[in-house]
Amino acid sequence: MQHDTVPTPGLSDTDLPGVPALPAGLRERQPWIFRWETVLALIVVVIAVIGTSASPEFLTSYNLFNLGLSNGEIAIMALPMTLIVISGEIDLSVSSTLGMSSCLLGFLWARHWPMLAIFVVIAIVGLAAGAFNGLLVTRLGLPSLAVTIGTLTLYAGVAQILLGPNTVANFPTAYTNLGVNAVPGTGGAVSYSALIFVVLAVIFGVVLHATGVGRSIYAMGASSEAALFAGIRVKRVKTILFMVSGLVCSFAGVLYTFRLSTSVANNGVGLELDVVAIVLVGGVSIFGGKGSVPGVVLGVLAFAGIQNALLLTNFNQEASGIVAGGLLLVSVFLPNAASLWRWGASKYRLRAAPPGPMVAPEGGSVGNA
Repeated sequence: MQHDTVPTPGLSDTDLPGVPALPAGLRERQPWIFRWETVLALIVVVIAVIGTSASPEFLTSYNLFNLGLSNGEIAIMALPMTLIVISGEIDLSVSSTLGMSSCLLGFLWARHWPMLAIFVVIAIVGLAAGAFNGLLVTRLGLPSLAVTIGTLTLYAGVAQILLGPNTVANFPTAYTNLGVNAVPGTGGAVSYSALIFVVLAVIFGVVLHATGVGRSIYAMGASSEAALFAGIRVKRVKTILFMVSGLVCSFAGVLYTFRLSTSVANNGVGLELDVVAIVLVGGVSIFGGKGSVPGVVLGVLAFAGIQNALLLTNFNQEASGIVAGGLLLVSVFLPNAASLWRWGASKYRLRAAPPGPMVAPEGGSVGNA
């Protein structure tokens, strides 16, 4: 959101009332100090210290494994959400896409389909679900918030149709072990879902920060019209982003099913709030155009660390939604605090500035009487 301000002569944005000016050139010499990722890294360190003080089990390999296991699917879904939000859109149907793919897995397995064929069908359905979101947003010009709230309910309804009140739980041990066993050679500290998240984070990070596609995504988030005039195929890129989100979330549903060894219609319900909280905590602007994959990785660590520390301290888990809601508010306010402060300061300077000479309708000046 942009605010129209008129600068006061002789004052810069850093000349705020009651605030000492920063040393000249500090931002240019040490730009990393002012990055949100730096703040997040410090927060993660503080969480680790507090968690270790609260419970000696916090940094054990067993607890780190559980931390990655319980948050792996959420972290994976946060990666495509990052690109979508940076592009100026949002996808709230991620959790229902996960649940729909989980139910589809159980539905087809109960009918004796081979597992590899099920994976192919799930990938196609995930791509189709994402494409449906993307086409509604880009071709019909509908707001992504409204569209994905609608498909959130729609895909959850499909999950209910597929399984209803039934539960499928007779999956092969070779697959369910992937959901609950640690990766060999990691000392029992890394789950397969955490490893997949790390690999995908590297891929998404390279795409966003080192390719022309990433620069196009930032440009679309900053100004979709300007990106269009610059020759960027905005509709195509955004549709592809939604399709990638559908694909990634559908396979997150497979991991979720194997971790629980259960396919049921309510799998993944409510996870979209956690995904959005992680993305915004990671410094991605809800208005688009700003954010980074390393910031979201740190956001995952901060979110998971806080949840895990509260679990070890016997915090009431029924009130854990307070954490997600609080982080959402903090993540929206803090990264924009400087902009809000400068905007407020400019308004203050305008009110405090002495009135200038009045101008007569003919163009001549009228002195103050």
